[in-house]
Amino acid sequence: MNQTNKRFAKRSILAGALLGLTALGAHAQSNVQVYGLIDMSVGSTKNPGGQSITGVDSGKMTTSYFGFSGTEDLGGGLSAQFRHESFMRADVGEAGRFGGDPFFARTSSVSLAHKDYGTLSFGRNTTQLFVSTLMFNAFGDSFGYSPSIRHYFAGGQGAVTGDTGWNDAISYASPSLGGLRFGASSAMKEGSNGGNWSAGLSYAGGPLAVTAVHQTVKKDGATPVQDTETTQFGASWDFGVLKAFLQYGEVKNETTNNKTDITGLGARVPLGAGAFVAQYGTMDPRVGAERKTLSLGYLHNLSRRTELYGVVMSDKVDGLSSGGGYSLGIRHRF
Repeated sequence: MNQTNKRFAKRSILAGALLGLTALGAHAQSNVQVYGLIDMSVGSTKNPGGQSITGVDSGKMTTSYFGFSGTEDLGGGLSAQFRHESFMRADVGEAGRFGGDPFFARTSSVSLAHKDYGTLSFGRNTTQLFVSTLMFNAFGDSFGYSPSIRHYFAGGQGAVTGDTGWNDAISYASPSLGGLRFGASSAMKEGSNGGNWSAGLSYAGGPLAVTAVHQTVKKDGATPVQDTETTQFGASWDFGVLKAFLQYGEVKNETTNNKTDITGLGARVPLGAGAFVAQYGTMDPRVGAERKTLSLGYLHNLSRRTELYGVVMSDKVDGLSSGGGYSLGIRHRF
């Protein structure tokens, strides 16, 4: 091999090594994750005034879902992120919470995040009110058994409008500033629909956590649109042997000119490999029947990702036959 060829070979090897290092660096700065949760149970449910239905259900404690997300490190504390998440009905093998639900109804967004300045997201995002509601009650985000979730988001007339996630949204979430966080969201006005907006402030430090959220909805996907304003306050205190939850909120439906007070009181008691949970809530409209819901359950951890649960519920609306239900189920995270 002559000197020219030797120099060319050395340069080729060096270039290949640099390309390999660049690829490894890019891989180290980016990542994509696949994750989700499957919740399956057997039990019985009876809505107030309705008929009892017994069978296998998906999502009684947490709506089953799957998703994938990614992050790219842009340097200087800045990163680009995306998140796409789809609800699913694992009992029938179909996507969505119900027929016709958008495929990525849980979340579909792209974000810019900075460690010092917070995160700005664009797309379909979970509302601050929904996050506040699930964090400050003992049953979390359970549409099947959390009195708070059922009253705010599935309570019929008097409940919040606009779903648990907003389309065409711009959302900001601040970093933690000594335990204090701020967030704001806006769903842009389209055509004859109005726009939505919300703002929330929370604090978590030691055993105490508190929150305050306000949202206005003028775009809810229904015809005709029902405009609502909701204000909610929440608090929790961890005593060690017991974590107590308190919520109060008011939903004002400007379309029907009705106001509804929603209160909640709950507790989570660590017990063995799991916890006993209890939540009581009332829904008291100015016009209409009062609703009272009580749920009790035990959650048993088989591992960090797999949990068994048993739950019973009493659900009463004035003037209707009593409702309620029970479930024995499993939640698995992946």
